[in-house]
Amino acid sequence: MKFVRSGKVRDIYKFEWADDHLMIKTTDRVSAFDVVLPDTIPGKGLVLVKMSEFWMKMMDDIIPNHLTDKLVEYDQTSQIVKNLAPLSIEAIVRGYIIGSGWKDYKKTGMICDIPLPGALQLAQQLPEPIFTPSTKTDQGHDRNISFTEMVDILNDPDLADRVRDISLKIYKRAQTYAYRHGFIIADTKFEFGRDAEGNLYLIDEVLTPDSSRFWHKDEWIVGTSPPSYDKQIIRDYLETLDWNKQPPGPNLPQDIIDRTSDRYHEIAKRLGIQLK
Repeated sequence: MKFVRSGKVRDIYKFEWADDHLMIKTTDRVSAFDVVLPDTIPGKGLVLVKMSEFWMKMMDDIIPNHLTDKLVEYDQTSQIVKNLAPLSIEAIVRGYIIGSGWKDYKKTGMICDIPLPGALQLAQQLPEPIFTPSTKTDQGHDRNISFTEMVDILNDPDLADRVRDISLKIYKRAQTYAYRHGFIIADTKFEFGRDAEGNLYLIDEVLTPDSSRFWHKDEWIVGTSPPSYDKQIIRDYLETLDWNKQPPGPNLPQDIIDRTSDRYHEIAKRLGIQLK
């Protein structure tokens, strides 16, 4: 195998014998404020892999995905996937108003040029889930864009419509399942890729704590920011430090590492996702 590149969490390798496949290694690395931290979170990579596989298989009647039947027997965090050309946008669905969407709404009354009802409160459920794409960069700092801008970037109105419609359909099905298991999916992002024939696939990670905002439904109170089942524990700790949010990142106390690891494992367990 030939090393291709590293992201914040994933390492990608190419096979010399098969251009149509890649191997993706999902590590236990963790980032915060776009900085990869020096400490890892035990078991995080496995949780991300198993959650993505779980959701992709649940949605395979909606859209095919990049998974293959080829396994890396010695490592459950490595996946052999189809080598696809990723679309240059991120497909974001919001069912609740929080994060950058809340900031945009407070300024303009809209998110990505979508008008919303007045007087919405923080963390309130939207009347209907909305599709709010963003640009995609390797360095982070993605920018919310309008659907019209997305069409221009993709240069294909039909493809843009398909991505939007599929994203909303996946979110609604996942939200229904998660809610039955005690969770709210406030928002999430999807990525898509195409093969040489132009067929569309779901790729990367799907509905994990790294790509989605999960809340326990018993902790959801409109007007407040509910605790997220992700690396929010790490962000909250880092905000207490005198750190400029530039590399290198600070080390984490063992207690913060353990609590974060427990959070990742807890959500997988509660959603009924097997980690073995």
